[in-house]
Amino acid sequence: MLEKILVANRGEIALRVMRACHELGIPTVAIHSEADVDSLHVKFADEAVCVGPAPGAESYLNVQAILSAAEVTGADALHPGYGFLAENAGFAEICEAHEITFIGPTGDMMRLMGDKAQARKMMARAGVPIIPGSEGIVTSDDEALSIADEIGYPVMVKASAGGGGKGMRAAADPEELVRNIAVARGEAEAAFGNGDLYIEKLVVEPRHIEFQILGDRHGHVVHLGERDCSIQRRHQKLIEESPSPAVTPELRARMGEAAVRGASEIAYKSAGTIEFLLDSRGDFYFMEMNTRIQVEHPVSELVTGIDLVKEQIRIAAGEPLPFDQSGVILRGHAIECRINAEDPDKDFAPRPGHVAEFYVPGGPGIRVDTHVYSGYFIPPHYDSMIAKLLAYGNTRAEAIARMRRALEEFVIEGVATTIPFHVKMMNDPDFVAGAFDTGTLERKKKAEKELAVAQ
Repeated sequence: MLEKILVANRGEIALRVMRACHELGIPTVAIHSEADVDSLHVKFADEAVCVGPAPGAESYLNVQAILSAAEVTGADALHPGYGFLAENAGFAEICEAHEITFIGPTGDMMRLMGDKAQARKMMARAGVPIIPGSEGIVTSDDEALSIADEIGYPVMVKASAGGGGKGMRAAADPEELVRNIAVARGEAEAAFGNGDLYIEKLVVEPRHIEFQILGDRHGHVVHLGERDCSIQRRHQKLIEESPSPAVTPELRARMGEAAVRGASEIAYKSAGTIEFLLDSRGDFYFMEMNTRIQVEHPVSELVTGIDLVKEQIRIAAGEPLPFDQSGVILRGHAIECRINAEDPDKDFAPRPGHVAEFYVPGGPGIRVDTHVYSGYFIPPHYDSMIAKLLAYGNTRAEAIARMRRALEEFVIEGVATTIPFHVKMMNDPDFVAGAFDTGTLERKKKAEKELAVAQ
């Protein structure tokens, strides 16, 4: 087993990793910026090292400072969490070069799956269904127009190095396609330093279904069922649940087998997700692979009883998975609501600031992952998520009922949060019925605006 783990992240995911380490008897090292000196992940770690000023580029992305922190504390392993350096192939390789075990996949795996065009090719080779589109990078407007004519409009322009909804633009006709290629390329260059684009057929009103994957260093790959992440705004997830109300046992078996086949194609090691778009006919298509632990991983933990972070650590230490696919059994239903310091009435604008009161809900089936406490200052420099609220029930209806109760119990004063939005969603007839897709929120927002204008 690993001797000491440096957690190269902040907030709730840093705490989550440290708790797993504590249960495994492994000492931890926290890194933090000057703005995070009072964060709980700093207080809970065995050791803590400041790695720079508040901006992430000068602290949580400061590779030299992070490696120095590992060296001075004697950490022999590093867990990147999600975001920041979690999918930075070069960083993973630098860690290994310094004899620090990177708790995640190899740099080569990250590069292959991080290049969306190459990932499509790899999945197609593995027999995983892919969305019709360009075979690789589109190099000119004429080539893009030719491909769009072949596969039919509407189409989606995507950044090859993309993620988080950046560098993505839909087009319904040739004029819009040419215009949005320029826009998407500019976004991609600004966000990723890479303006390469590819084109896919736009799947209309799909559901976003992702399969949790675990692969060890002995050639074993399993899936832990699916998560439905279709409740989104601007391609950012807000609510996740497992199992999906749209996935039957037969469809789960087919999608899960495809996900395992895709991960096995690259001999994937560690936790990751294979993400699909599911259309109204039950056809599914590979979208991308995330080579890290996901924000919403607790959803899968609740329905399988498997601690994903512990398994990540064991895999990195060279241990085989202690179960095969037959040992993964889904029980009950889990829902996660992301609680962000944002104002839903102001187009989800971030609202950092001092938290005057903070009281988390409890009771049967409730889990809260957070780094916030009464008196905590939410800094403006990082992601606005301050908590993840999860509800588990024997049925989806029970999970929703428990989530409603927990949201009513959750007290956060001093900053605006997304709790009112989630209360509204838990009472929304379409959500309760399981009748939603990735465009549901935008359609509801548009309908509300039209109604307001009419009145």
